[in-house]
Amino acid sequence: MKTYLVGGAVRDRLLGRSVGDRDWVVVGATPQAMLDAGFRPVGKDFPVFLHPDTGEEHALARTERKSGHGYHGFTVHAAPDVTLEDDLARRDLTVNAMAEDADGTVIDPWGGQRDLAARVLRHVSPAFAEDPVRILRLARFAARFHDFSVAPETARLMREMVTAGEVDHLVAERVWQELARGLMEDRPSRMFEVLRDCGALARLLPEVDRLWGVPQRADYHPEVDTGVHLMMVLDMSARLQGSLAVRYACLGHDLGKGTTPPDVLPRHIGHEGRSAQLLKAVGQRLRVPTDCRELADVVAREHGNLHRSSEFGAEAVFRLLERCDAIRKPQRFHEVLLACECDARGRLGLEDTPYAPGPRLRQALDCVLAVDTAAVSAQALALGLTGPAIGQRIAQARLHALTQHLSTR
Repeated sequence: MKTYLVGGAVRDRLLGRSVGDRDWVVVGATPQAMLDAGFRPVGKDFPVFLHPDTGEEHALARTERKSGHGYHGFTVHAAPDVTLEDDLARRDLTVNAMAEDADGTVIDPWGGQRDLAARVLRHVSPAFAEDPVRILRLARFAARFHDFSVAPETARLMREMVTAGEVDHLVAERVWQELARGLMEDRPSRMFEVLRDCGALARLLPEVDRLWGVPQRADYHPEVDTGVHLMMVLDMSARLQGSLAVRYACLGHDLGKGTTPPDVLPRHIGHEGRSAQLLKAVGQRLRVPTDCRELADVVAREHGNLHRSSEFGAEAVFRLLERCDAIRKPQRFHEVLLACECDARGRLGLEDTPYAPGPRLRQALDCVLAVDTAAVSAQALALGLTGPAIGQRIAQARLHALTQHLSTR
């Protein structure tokens, strides 16, 4: 029985990057031998075990055979006679198909070190085409290693997979999982560029795919093309270290521009409401987590008003805060403002321009939250008011405080 470090840990060490989780392959063992050694089984579909001391995953060397469509359409064979090379051959990319033995020697039967040096993402074998998740994984790796290119033969294979309908069999949970991880990489735009190039974006997120080629007013958007703008916004969300919810909101904030009637272009009147409706459908289809869906909805509906809020008086600002549910969820409102800042700065030549509405609205919210609602409620009760009448008194007190605050700005 021999154990080898495999996959991303080997790749990242060779790249000089910090190594996170470490995965291991065990050659020449059986499930019973692993149990006898104290390993704990965790794999339902695959023979995976946790080390009794480190808790790290150890998988028996295995091969796979295509037996159906999609991610689960495989028959797995794990046995003592499966070699390390057999196991590495089933992996997706050459840079992920390397192993390291106990002495630190790298086993690289598929040229992973060569492709690391050349900064290329290349599939290991034609078996890549058997699992459509690999398209998403490669796109995600492109977002992480954004100076890597996709090998021409790999790009061609992915286009053939899309044409064959393989991506149509992907389950929503796995699509969201890979998209979410890609959104959190250093250059999320690369993920969408790769998916768009092979045609997968049109199948998985047609609402996003249709934004390329849609013009915008050049006085607001020097980059003009809506798809180009979206990629700039996504990369700005990474630059400003936005959360997943912020980055998802950036992804969906302008979806409605893809459905603007051609006769009114490049103006996009009412795109905010259309974006919110499209996001609702996307959220249901991909089973997007609630926090991401809710933040994206607010940003889609209100980003135009938030951008223009420096022109608003106290009543309009107060109504805007209420529509954003900022008083009840102030932390989420700060994320709304961050997504809007990404939108404003995700424009050609404006990447380093300060987002003026941000500080003004944060201060406005702080002013409103500083109102002593307990004291206002007590005064209302003393006057015999109840229920909605008390809420109205609190709103009046908050508006009064905001009016005074803005009059001094």
